[in-house]
Amino acid sequence: MKEEFVHMEQEALSRIAGAPDLKTLDDVRVAFLGRKGQITEILKGLGNASPEERRSLGQTANQLKGRVTQALEERKAVLEQALRQEKAQQQRVDLSLPGREAPRGQVHLLNQIADEISDIFIQMGFQLALGPDVETEYYNFDALNTPDDHPARDSHDTFFVKPGVVLRTQTSPVQIRIMEQTRPPVAIIAPGRVYRVDLDATHSPMFVQMEGLLVDKGITFSDLKGTLMHFIHSFFGPDIQVRFRPHFFPFTEPSAEVDILWTAKDRHTGETKSKWLEILGCGMVHPEVFKNVSYDYEEYSGYAFGLGIDRIAMVRHGISSITHLYENDMRFLEQF
Repeated sequence: MKEEFVHMEQEALSRIAGAPDLKTLDDVRVAFLGRKGQITEILKGLGNASPEERRSLGQTANQLKGRVTQALEERKAVLEQALRQEKAQQQRVDLSLPGREAPRGQVHLLNQIADEISDIFIQMGFQLALGPDVETEYYNFDALNTPDDHPARDSHDTFFVKPGVVLRTQTSPVQIRIMEQTRPPVAIIAPGRVYRVDLDATHSPMFVQMEGLLVDKGITFSDLKGTLMHFIHSFFGPDIQVRFRPHFFPFTEPSAEVDILWTAKDRHTGETKSKWLEILGCGMVHPEVFKNVSYDYEEYSGYAFGLGIDRIAMVRHGISSITHLYENDMRFLEQF
Protein backbone atom coordinates (compact mmCIF):
# COMPACT_ATOMS: atom_id res chain seq x y z
CA MET A 1 0.00 0.00 0.00
CA LYS A 2 2.84 2.37 0.83
CA GLU A 3 4.33 1.82 -2.61
CA GLU A 4 0.91 2.69 -4.09
CA PHE A 5 0.94 5.94 -2.06
CA VAL A 6 4.40 6.78 -3.37
CA HIS A 7 3.34 6.14 -6.97
CA MET A 8 0.14 8.18 -6.48
CA GLU A 9 2.08 11.11 -5.01
CA GLN A 10 4.58 11.09 -7.86
CA GLU A 11 1.76 11.06 -10.40
CA ALA A 12 -0.13 13.88 -8.66
CA LEU A 13 2.91 16.10 -8.24
CA SER A 14 3.94 15.51 -11.86
CA ARG A 15 0.49 16.43 -13.19
CA ILE A 16 0.34 19.48 -10.93
CA ALA A 17 3.74 20.74 -12.06
CA GLY A 18 2.80 20.22 -15.71
CA ALA A 19 -0.63 21.92 -15.53
CA PRO A 20 -0.49 24.76 -18.10
CA ASP A 21 -3.56 26.64 -16.85
CA LEU A 22 -6.03 26.91 -13.98
CA LYS A 23 -8.63 24.73 -15.70
CA THR A 24 -6.20 21.82 -16.09
CA LEU A 25 -4.98 22.31 -12.52
CA ASP A 26 -8.54 22.10 -11.20
CA ASP A 27 -9.03 18.85 -13.15
CA VAL A 28 -5.99 17.42 -11.31
CA ARG A 29 -7.44 18.53 -7.95
CA VAL A 30 -10.73 16.79 -8.71
CA ALA A 31 -8.91 13.62 -9.86
CA PHE A 32 -7.06 13.26 -6.54
CA LEU A 33 -8.97 15.26 -3.91
CA GLY A 34 -12.51 15.44 -5.28
CA ARG A 35 -15.40 13.46 -3.78
CA LYS A 36 -14.44 10.52 -5.99
CA GLY A 37 -10.74 11.33 -6.18
CA GLN A 38 -8.03 8.71 -5.66
CA ILE A 39 -6.86 9.96 -2.24
CA THR A 40 -10.45 10.50 -1.08
CA GLU A 41 -11.35 6.92 -2.02
CA ILE A 42 -8.40 5.61 0.00
CA LEU A 43 -9.53 7.56 3.04
CA LYS A 44 -13.06 6.23 2.63
CA GLY A 45 -11.74 2.64 2.48
CA LEU A 46 -9.83 2.85 5.76
CA GLY A 47 -12.95 1.79 7.63
CA ASN A 48 -12.41 -1.80 6.48
CA ALA A 49 -8.82 -1.97 7.74
CA SER A 50 -7.69 -3.21 11.16
CA PRO A 51 -7.15 -0.58 13.88
CA GLU A 52 -3.36 -0.79 13.57
CA GLU A 53 -3.43 -0.52 9.73
CA ARG A 54 -6.07 2.22 9.87
CA ARG A 55 -3.86 4.38 12.08
CA SER A 56 -0.74 3.92 9.95
CA LEU A 57 -2.46 4.16 6.57
CA GLY A 58 -4.61 7.08 7.68
CA GLN A 59 -1.56 9.05 8.80
CA THR A 60 0.25 8.33 5.53
CA ALA A 61 -2.82 9.20 3.43
CA ASN A 62 -3.38 12.47 5.29
CA GLN A 63 0.28 13.42 4.81
CA LEU A 64 -0.10 12.65 1.10
CA LYS A 65 -3.26 14.75 0.93
CA GLY A 66 -1.45 17.62 2.66
CA ARG A 67 1.51 17.54 0.26
CA VAL A 68 -0.77 17.37 -2.80
CA THR A 69 -2.92 20.21 -1.47
CA GLN A 70 0.15 22.36 -0.86
CA ALA A 71 1.49 21.62 -4.35
CA LEU A 72 -1.91 22.58 -5.83
CA GLU A 73 -1.93 25.91 -3.98
CA GLU A 74 1.63 26.74 -4.98
CA ARG A 75 0.98 25.89 -8.64
CA LYS A 76 -2.29 27.88 -8.55
CA ALA A 77 -0.45 30.93 -7.23
CA VAL A 78 2.12 30.66 -10.03
CA LEU A 79 -0.56 30.31 -12.74
CA GLU A 80 -2.63 33.23 -11.34
CA GLN A 81 0.44 35.45 -11.28
CA ALA A 82 1.22 34.53 -14.88
CA LEU A 83 -2.39 35.26 -15.87
CA ARG A 84 -2.24 38.70 -14.22
CA GLN A 85 0.98 39.51 -16.02
CA GLU A 86 -0.52 38.40 -19.34
CA LYS A 87 -3.58 40.62 -18.85
CA ALA A 88 -1.41 43.53 -17.79
CA GLN A 89 0.69 43.10 -20.91
CA GLN A 90 -2.43 43.04 -23.10
CA GLN A 91 -3.78 46.19 -21.46
CA ARG A 92 -0.49 48.03 -21.40
CA VAL A 93 -0.47 51.37 -23.19
CA ASP A 94 2.44 51.71 -25.55
CA LEU A 95 3.28 55.40 -25.27
CA SER A 96 5.60 55.15 -28.23
CA LEU A 97 2.68 54.42 -30.59
CA PRO A 98 1.10 57.36 -32.42
CA GLY A 99 -2.21 58.49 -30.90
CA ARG A 100 -5.55 58.18 -32.63
CA GLU A 101 -6.28 61.43 -34.39
CA ALA A 102 -9.73 62.76 -33.56
CA PRO A 103 -11.75 64.19 -36.46
CA ARG A 104 -11.36 67.95 -36.59
CA GLY A 105 -14.56 69.84 -35.93
CA GLN A 106 -15.61 72.88 -37.90
CA VAL A 107 -18.22 75.59 -37.87
CA HIS A 108 -21.43 74.64 -39.69
CA LEU A 109 -21.96 76.44 -42.99
CA LEU A 110 -25.05 78.30 -41.69
CA ASN A 111 -23.11 79.60 -38.69
CA GLN A 112 -20.28 80.67 -40.99
CA ILE A 113 -22.72 82.63 -43.17
CA ALA A 114 -24.49 84.17 -40.14
CA ASP A 115 -21.17 85.29 -38.65
CA GLU A 116 -20.04 86.83 -41.94
CA ILE A 117 -23.33 88.70 -42.38
CA SER A 118 -23.26 89.88 -38.75
CA ASP A 119 -19.77 91.31 -39.25
CA ILE A 120 -20.96 93.39 -42.22
CA PHE A 121 -23.86 94.92 -40.31
CA ILE A 122 -21.85 95.42 -37.12
CA GLN A 123 -19.35 97.44 -39.19
CA MET A 124 -22.30 99.63 -40.22
CA GLY A 125 -23.16 100.32 -36.56
CA PHE A 126 -25.75 97.64 -35.80
CA GLN A 127 -25.68 95.79 -32.48
CA LEU A 128 -26.40 92.11 -31.90
CA ALA A 129 -29.65 91.12 -30.12
CA LEU A 130 -31.25 87.76 -29.34
CA GLY A 131 -34.70 86.50 -28.38
CA PRO A 132 -36.48 83.25 -27.39
CA ASP A 133 -37.42 80.55 -29.92
CA VAL A 134 -40.70 79.89 -28.08
CA GLU A 135 -42.84 83.02 -28.24
CA THR A 136 -46.26 84.25 -27.22
CA GLU A 137 -48.73 85.09 -29.94
CA TYR A 138 -48.59 88.68 -28.75
CA TYR A 139 -44.91 89.14 -29.68
CA ASN A 140 -45.04 86.90 -32.75
CA PHE A 141 -48.27 88.35 -34.22
CA ASP A 142 -50.27 90.93 -32.24
CA ALA A 143 -47.50 93.44 -31.55
CA LEU A 144 -46.44 93.12 -35.20
CA ASN A 145 -49.85 94.29 -36.43
CA THR A 146 -50.86 90.83 -37.68
CA PRO A 147 -54.68 90.52 -37.61
CA ASP A 148 -56.45 87.58 -35.95
CA ASP A 149 -57.65 86.22 -39.31
CA HIS A 150 -54.24 86.34 -41.01
CA PRO A 151 -53.37 82.95 -42.67
CA ALA A 152 -49.99 82.86 -40.92
CA ARG A 153 -51.79 82.38 -37.61
CA ASP A 154 -53.34 79.07 -38.72
CA SER A 155 -51.91 75.71 -37.68
CA HIS A 156 -51.12 74.82 -41.30
CA ASP A 157 -48.45 77.55 -41.26
CA THR A 158 -47.40 77.89 -37.59
CA PHE A 159 -46.30 75.37 -34.95
CA PHE A 160 -48.39 75.88 -31.80
CA VAL A 161 -46.86 74.74 -28.49
CA LYS A 162 -50.13 75.42 -26.68
CA PRO A 163 -52.89 78.03 -27.03
CA GLY A 164 -51.26 81.45 -27.14
CA VAL A 165 -47.70 80.06 -27.43
CA VAL A 166 -45.89 79.27 -30.70
CA LEU A 167 -42.51 78.42 -32.13
CA ARG A 168 -41.62 81.81 -33.57
CA THR A 169 -42.26 82.08 -37.29
CA GLN A 170 -39.79 84.96 -37.72
CA THR A 171 -37.11 86.84 -35.80
CA SER A 172 -39.28 89.99 -35.87
CA PRO A 173 -40.50 89.51 -32.25
CA VAL A 174 -36.98 90.48 -31.16
CA GLN A 175 -37.51 94.00 -32.50
CA ILE A 176 -40.62 94.38 -30.32
CA ARG A 177 -38.78 93.20 -27.22
CA ILE A 178 -35.87 95.56 -27.90
CA MET A 179 -38.05 98.58 -28.62
CA GLU A 180 -40.02 97.95 -25.41
CA GLN A 181 -36.78 98.31 -23.46
CA THR A 182 -34.92 100.93 -25.53
CA ARG A 183 -35.63 104.47 -26.68
CA PRO A 184 -34.52 105.57 -30.17
CA PRO A 185 -32.11 105.55 -31.86
CA VAL A 186 -32.11 101.75 -32.23
CA ALA A 187 -29.98 99.73 -34.64
CA ILE A 188 -29.96 95.96 -34.12
CA ILE A 189 -29.57 92.66 -35.94
CA ALA A 190 -31.04 89.48 -34.45
CA PRO A 191 -30.00 86.10 -35.91
CA GLY A 192 -31.81 82.93 -34.87
CA ARG A 193 -33.82 79.83 -35.74
CA VAL A 194 -37.42 80.18 -36.89
CA TYR A 195 -40.12 77.59 -37.57
CA ARG A 196 -42.84 77.20 -40.17
CA VAL A 197 -44.94 74.30 -41.47
CA ASP A 198 -43.29 74.11 -44.87
CA LEU A 199 -40.93 71.82 -46.76
CA ASP A 200 -39.57 71.80 -50.32
CA ALA A 201 -36.28 72.54 -52.11
CA THR A 202 -36.21 76.16 -50.84
CA HIS A 203 -38.25 75.81 -47.60
CA SER A 204 -37.60 73.96 -44.35
CA PRO A 205 -39.68 73.50 -41.17
CA MET A 206 -36.77 75.05 -39.30
CA PHE A 207 -34.44 77.61 -40.86
CA VAL A 208 -32.28 80.55 -39.87
CA GLN A 209 -33.19 84.21 -40.22
CA MET A 210 -31.55 87.47 -39.29
CA GLU A 211 -33.76 90.36 -38.30
CA GLY A 212 -32.59 93.92 -38.86
CA LEU A 213 -34.09 97.09 -37.36
CA LEU A 214 -33.10 100.75 -37.47
CA VAL A 215 -35.20 103.50 -35.86
CA ASP A 216 -34.26 107.18 -35.67
CA LYS A 217 -35.42 110.56 -36.87
CA GLY A 218 -35.64 111.06 -40.63
CA ILE A 219 -35.13 107.44 -41.73
CA THR A 220 -36.46 106.79 -45.26
CA PHE A 221 -36.84 103.91 -47.70
CA SER A 222 -33.72 105.18 -49.47
CA ASP A 223 -31.76 104.47 -46.27
CA LEU A 224 -33.18 100.94 -46.24
CA LYS A 225 -32.27 100.30 -49.87
CA GLY A 226 -28.80 101.78 -49.45
CA THR A 227 -28.14 99.59 -46.37
CA LEU A 228 -29.28 96.42 -48.11
CA MET A 229 -27.37 97.12 -51.33
CA HIS A 230 -24.22 97.77 -49.30
CA PHE A 231 -24.70 94.41 -47.57
CA ILE A 232 -25.45 92.54 -50.81
CA HIS A 233 -22.44 93.95 -52.65
CA SER A 234 -20.17 93.36 -49.63
CA PHE A 235 -21.31 89.76 -49.33
CA PHE A 236 -21.87 88.64 -52.93
CA GLY A 237 -19.63 91.07 -54.81
CA PRO A 238 -20.44 94.06 -57.06
CA ASP A 239 -21.62 92.00 -60.05
CA ILE A 240 -24.52 90.22 -58.36
CA GLN A 241 -27.91 90.83 -59.97
CA VAL A 242 -30.53 92.15 -57.53
CA ARG A 243 -34.16 93.23 -57.78
CA PHE A 244 -36.60 94.85 -55.32
CA ARG A 245 -40.27 93.86 -55.66
CA PRO A 246 -43.25 95.50 -53.95
CA HIS A 247 -44.78 93.22 -51.35
CA PHE A 248 -47.04 93.24 -48.29
CA PHE A 249 -46.15 92.59 -44.65
CA PRO A 250 -48.48 93.55 -41.79
CA PHE A 251 -45.65 95.15 -39.81
CA THR A 252 -44.08 97.31 -42.56
CA GLU A 253 -45.48 99.87 -45.01
CA PRO A 254 -44.32 100.23 -47.74
CA SER A 255 -42.84 96.73 -48.03
CA ALA A 256 -40.62 94.91 -50.50
CA GLU A 257 -38.91 91.61 -51.18
CA VAL A 258 -35.36 91.36 -52.51
CA ASP A 259 -34.36 88.68 -55.02
CA ILE A 260 -30.95 87.44 -56.11
CA LEU A 261 -30.28 85.74 -59.44
CA TRP A 262 -29.43 82.23 -58.31
CA THR A 263 -27.45 79.72 -60.37
CA ALA A 264 -27.20 76.08 -59.29
CA LYS A 265 -27.13 72.55 -60.70
CA ASP A 266 -30.40 70.65 -60.64
CA ARG A 267 -30.00 67.76 -58.16
CA HIS A 268 -31.78 65.33 -60.51
CA THR A 269 -30.67 66.31 -64.02
CA GLY A 270 -27.33 67.97 -63.24
CA GLU A 271 -28.29 70.82 -65.55
CA THR A 272 -27.18 74.31 -64.50
CA LYS A 273 -30.10 76.71 -64.18
CA SER A 274 -30.56 80.32 -63.13
CA LYS A 275 -33.63 81.79 -61.47
CA TRP A 276 -34.59 84.58 -59.10
CA LEU A 277 -34.53 83.58 -55.45
CA GLU A 278 -36.03 85.73 -52.70
CA ILE A 279 -33.52 86.19 -49.88
CA LEU A 280 -35.16 88.81 -47.67
CA GLY A 281 -38.26 90.84 -46.93
CA CYS A 282 -38.10 94.46 -45.82
CA GLY A 283 -39.98 97.70 -45.41
CA MET A 284 -40.61 100.78 -43.31
CA VAL A 285 -41.85 100.01 -39.80
CA HIS A 286 -45.64 100.31 -39.65
CA PRO A 287 -47.01 103.11 -37.41
CA GLU A 288 -49.15 100.54 -35.55
CA VAL A 289 -45.99 98.70 -34.52
CA PHE A 290 -44.58 101.96 -33.12
CA LYS A 291 -47.81 102.48 -31.18
CA ASN A 292 -47.45 99.03 -29.58
CA VAL A 293 -44.03 99.96 -28.19
CA SER A 294 -44.95 103.57 -27.30
CA TYR A 295 -42.81 105.19 -29.99
CA ASP A 296 -43.99 108.49 -31.47
CA TYR A 297 -44.39 107.60 -35.16
CA GLU A 298 -44.63 111.28 -36.09
CA GLU A 299 -41.21 111.95 -34.59
CA TYR A 300 -39.45 108.68 -35.47
CA SER A 301 -39.35 106.42 -38.51
CA GLY A 302 -37.49 103.22 -39.16
CA TYR A 303 -36.97 100.23 -41.37
CA ALA A 304 -36.85 96.50 -40.75
CA PHE A 305 -35.69 93.51 -42.79
CA GLY A 306 -35.48 89.74 -42.41
CA LEU A 307 -32.68 87.85 -44.13
CA GLY A 308 -32.95 84.14 -45.00
CA ILE A 309 -29.54 82.77 -43.98
CA ASP A 310 -30.24 79.39 -45.57
CA ARG A 311 -31.12 80.84 -48.95
CA ILE A 312 -28.14 83.17 -48.88
CA ALA A 313 -25.94 80.13 -48.29
CA MET A 314 -27.61 78.42 -51.25
CA VAL A 315 -26.91 81.40 -53.51
CA ARG A 316 -23.31 81.79 -52.31
CA HIS A 317 -22.41 78.12 -52.88
CA GLY A 318 -24.82 77.06 -55.65
CA ILE A 319 -26.66 74.59 -53.39
CA SER A 320 -29.72 73.13 -55.11
CA SER A 321 -31.83 72.20 -52.06
CA ILE A 322 -32.15 73.58 -48.53
CA THR A 323 -32.42 70.02 -47.18
CA HIS A 324 -28.68 69.49 -47.82
CA LEU A 325 -28.00 71.93 -44.98
CA TYR A 326 -29.86 69.80 -42.42
CA GLU A 327 -29.19 66.19 -43.45
CA ASN A 328 -25.87 66.02 -41.54
CA ASP A 329 -24.15 64.42 -44.52
CA MET A 330 -20.48 65.01 -43.68
CA ARG A 331 -19.47 64.52 -47.31
CA PHE A 332 -21.48 67.65 -48.08
CA LEU A 333 -20.72 69.72 -44.97
CA GLU A 334 -16.96 69.13 -45.04
CA GLN A 335 -16.74 71.03 -48.33
CA PHE A 336 -17.24 74.23 -46.36
